[in-house]
Amino acid sequence: MPEKIFERLNDASGVWFDGTLVERRRTPFQLLEVWDTPELGRVFRLDGFNMTSERDEFFYHENLVHPAAIAHPSPRRALVIGGGDGGSAEELLKHSTMERVHLAELDPEVIELAKAQFGRVHRGAFDDPRLDVTVGDGLAYLRATEARYDLVAMDLTDPVGPSVELYSPATFALVRRAMAEGGALVLHIGSPFSHPERVRSTIANLREVFRVVAPYFVHIPLYGSVWGFACASDSLDPRAIDPAEADRRIAGRGVGDLQFYNGEMHRAVFATPNYVRRLIA
Repeated sequence: MPEKIFERLNDASGVWFDGTLVERRRTPFQLLEVWDTPELGRVFRLDGFNMTSERDEFFYHENLVHPAAIAHPSPRRALVIGGGDGGSAEELLKHSTMERVHLAELDPEVIELAKAQFGRVHRGAFDDPRLDVTVGDGLAYLRATEARYDLVAMDLTDPVGPSVELYSPATFALVRRAMAEGGALVLHIGSPFSHPERVRSTIANLREVFRVVAPYFVHIPLYGSVWGFACASDSLDPRAIDPAEADRRIAGRGVGDLQFYNGEMHRAVFATPNYVRRLIA
């Protein structure tokens, strides 16, 4: 019998789906759940928050990765902090220029669950020889690494509770140290309608560290709202790439199986509504 799967967006509103529980496990770090839903296929939840689904994962993963990756002239090395479902790594590995993607995931059981249950999200990325996986604290990895990356994707839970530290200027400074010249950080920043202060503070924290901060916004069905992302860099500005050049780079790198992203959408996602302009001014 299907149940109602609820997630609160804030104290006054939320989103729900019908679903049937497939698996629930408590790890040393968090509660993981897998649900089957008629609307979104298989859904992954973490501590009661919707993370990704089979049918709409492309809204999130394509937009997290490709605006910055296409803006970079030749991304060769990338780091994913979190992202244990493999969706972000899979999008990065679509670029023929990409030589190495390193994924640093805190919870090994997230990776185990993704491999078993979410093949339609990672699409075999964990078997790609260009992918390296480190199990452990992403911040500890950033502090220790001497590697330099063209792209860093922070594919993390929302900035609530202990995760707030991950969206601080101190963390962004660690990321900046790990970036190669011309590199960029990409991350999600929450809903400007449901989480306005979260969006405002994250953009402000990014601006403390980086010279170029380019926010952009996409509706994500699983999250029940328009969702914000940001690309941050000292020099790379994805807004400078026009649709024709974006399409040339997509074709030139053999980036295929795209369900959302193309040259026109590259430009479109950076169009900012007035209420958001005021929020992050």
